[in-house]
Amino acid sequence: MAKAPAKPRAAVPATPNRERPDEPQLYKASKAELLEFYKQMLLIRRFEEKAGQLYGLGFIGGFCHLYIGQEAVAVGQQSALDGEKDSVITGYRDHGHMLAYGIDPKLIMAELTGRAAGISKGKGGSMHMFSTEKKFYGGHGIVGAQVSLGTGLAFQHKYSEDGGVCLAYFGDGAANQGQVYESFNMAELWKLPIIYVIENNQYAMGTSVNRASAEDQLYRRGESFRIPGIQIDGMDVLAARGAAEEALAWVRAGKGPIILEMKTYRYRGHSMSDPAKYRSRDEVQAVRDKSDPIEHCKKLLEAEGVKEDELKTIEQEIRKVVNEAADFAESTPEPEPGELYTDVLVESY
Repeated sequence: MAKAPAKPRAAVPATPNRERPDEPQLYKASKAELLEFYKQMLLIRRFEEKAGQLYGLGFIGGFCHLYIGQEAVAVGQQSALDGEKDSVITGYRDHGHMLAYGIDPKLIMAELTGRAAGISKGKGGSMHMFSTEKKFYGGHGIVGAQVSLGTGLAFQHKYSEDGGVCLAYFGDGAANQGQVYESFNMAELWKLPIIYVIENNQYAMGTSVNRASAEDQLYRRGESFRIPGIQIDGMDVLAARGAAEEALAWVRAGKGPIILEMKTYRYRGHSMSDPAKYRSRDEVQAVRDKSDPIEHCKKLLEAEGVKEDELKTIEQEIRKVVNEAADFAESTPEPEPGELYTDVLVESY
């Protein structure tokens, strides 16, 4: 049985006496920043709940992987990025990352429902969302594929000397894929500007990470490549942001890649078709009660003097945004049949 997120561990040097990152500190957010973190996490939570409802009603087809429970990772990490030059890539559990990057919920919901107005013109659906304008490069259905592609993005950043860093997310299941380690090797050899973020939500589909991984402390996975790793409480948005600040400082200084293992938890099954019978309701509820990232942020806001009425107003505003996104998605047309033959080839000269 998987365990709830454990206490984070310190940065691990790959070899003795080798320089390593400083121990990340909790980010000291202003009241305004804390409110923004809360709004973003709540938007992801309510959006994903609505997506689950639409899936049940038949408006969303194919696979659909929800991000409920993991909101602090994307919000904390991506809030530290430079939107003008940094890039992001992730796997198929990608709705939350797009929302955390400020992409219009209407366009994301339209994509989920296969509409022409969707961010990928209705052709990608839940798992294959893309926005080159926002430097968001997917959304990838192949387990671990985004790690190699993210390494390529980091190579591009270094080659073009644009000062950008790639943030490449993958899960505890993908951490056992061979291409991940080929990528690690190249990234360290060439000192590429990339942060590998392992979203360890405790289960690779239906198998606990403790049963599937000989080394279940995933932040150690880069040691043989001399890549330092840090384990972080991924249920705390301030811990996630603090880790991102430290990782970005390391990478931007030209020291090469770094691994951040975010100990998080997903409340729903692997996908909408997963009944999640491999874990007890008590286990899930215990994490909700003790470690929920939104409730934790809410308590921090209350300590800052934010009143319950203000939080209720935020809740109402978020629900309105999500409902409008759903209405937009349901009312816009599907792609024309001829769209099957567009955007399948890029010619470069």
